[in-house]
Amino acid sequence: MPHPKTERTLIIIKPDGVQRSLIGEIIRRFERVGLKLCAIKMVTPDEKFVEAHYTLDPDWRRITGEKRIQKARERGEEPPSQDPYEITAVILENLKKYLTAGPVIAMAWQGAHAVELIRKLVGSTEPRSSDVGTIRGDYVLDSYNMADDDGRAIRNLIHASGSVKEAEAELKHWFLPEEIHKYSLVQEKILYDVNFDGRKE
Repeated sequence: MPHPKTERTLIIIKPDGVQRSLIGEIIRRFERVGLKLCAIKMVTPDEKFVEAHYTLDPDWRRITGEKRIQKARERGEEPPSQDPYEITAVILENLKKYLTAGPVIAMAWQGAHAVELIRKLVGSTEPRSSDVGTIRGDYVLDSYNMADDDGRAIRNLIHASGSVKEAEAELKHWFLPEEIHKYSLVQEKILYDVNFDGRKE
């Protein structure tokens, strides 16, 4: 089994995050917790690339639609449809418009439990449900209701891989192997050195 410190995940700062000049703040959050940036680039994806990204997992449409229905029911609201595939057909079209609206920042981050840790730092998919202290909770005020009423994707600043398996597939979709760098940071001695020795002069 590889050491947890080698785990990698994909982060995309979406067009609203770029337009609101939050790139540095988002990167700062990940660096402060001890994660290592292994790849970064600015791109403007086309609709075909965005659709391929969201459908890398053949179950994405069903799972995403079911979550949307469940979230509405928890709030005592009527979901846009009872059919998860009908919901995600609309979501996917809106996501394609959203993510092709301007440049995005694609990044690979590495560190112990990177996928889980970043999901916790980013917050819930719906900013309205995100806790204060998370990126979405601190910097966005959007909700599923507003997005549905406006006929658009929810604006939540960031995409973060949902599992290690998902991260592996998404990183291959966004980066060539040679674009992801392997290097050491001084702070890794503090974070991962078993003996934690040699710190005194």
